[in-house]
Amino acid sequence: MAKIGIIGGSGLYSMPGFRAEREQKVETPFGPPSDSYIVGELEGHEVAFLARHGRGHRISPSELNFRANIYGMKLLGVERIISLSAVGSLKEEHKPTEFVISDQFFDRTMGRSSTFFGEGLVAHVSFADPICGELARTVAAACGSAGVTAKSGGTYLCMEGPMFSTRAESNLYRSWGMDVIGMTNLQEAKLAREAEICYVTVAMVTDYDCWHPDHDAVEVSDIIRVLTQNAANAAKVVAAAVASMPEARNCKCGSSLAHALITDRKAVPAATVKKLDAIVGKYFA
Repeated sequence: MAKIGIIGGSGLYSMPGFRAEREQKVETPFGPPSDSYIVGELEGHEVAFLARHGRGHRISPSELNFRANIYGMKLLGVERIISLSAVGSLKEEHKPTEFVISDQFFDRTMGRSSTFFGEGLVAHVSFADPICGELARTVAAACGSAGVTAKSGGTYLCMEGPMFSTRAESNLYRSWGMDVIGMTNLQEAKLAREAEICYVTVAMVTDYDCWHPDHDAVEVSDIIRVLTQNAANAAKVVAAAVASMPEARNCKCGSSLAHALITDRKAVPAATVKKLDAIVGKYFA
């Protein structure tokens, strides 16, 4: 059982430093995750790593099976997820190669599956503070000890993609006060909260989107150069965070569903309870 999960984004398709690693395929009620999970020991802890887009970067943001990815983590016993994501910066202060530990999200996606619930079971989970504060502080401290410049707080605007923003969109998002822009992490955060898993996003800045007057429009070749440096820094931060991870959780993430399940238990179809057993089983025992 791996209590710590790592989701690697663009440029991070493996996790250096793993010992006794093994591939583990996981079947979920929502289909296959992006790839096999790589489970092994890191800094004395059992950790499960998942390449969000699959090894070789095969899966577009709009094609990601977010529910399978998070449910698979739950099946492996994961209680905390550190999610790494390449982003564009919407503020001068967030420079390429720096990290932003976002504490808010803004949704600009279209029609993605963002909940495990439905099919006769309704849940309304609190999401005012979408990341785990305790885990965010651990990761922020790890950035400091790893010598990586990181800023705590800020809003991650999640766009649909896969095309980058127009200049008009980029400037609009800046006028709203958004900090960084990416294509993946909002759905992960929502599903992790429903699965009662602590979750934090480490937004790794690769570029200034297309708003910056001193920078050309975003091109993949430019981003890849920064991704390489970000990936090396991410590995250092993850190792430091895992090494200093508290054994016990002292947050409320582990009981997110305690007051969220609104459907009369007697009215919930048995098939739905079975399907979501890893998440809701303890509430139907």
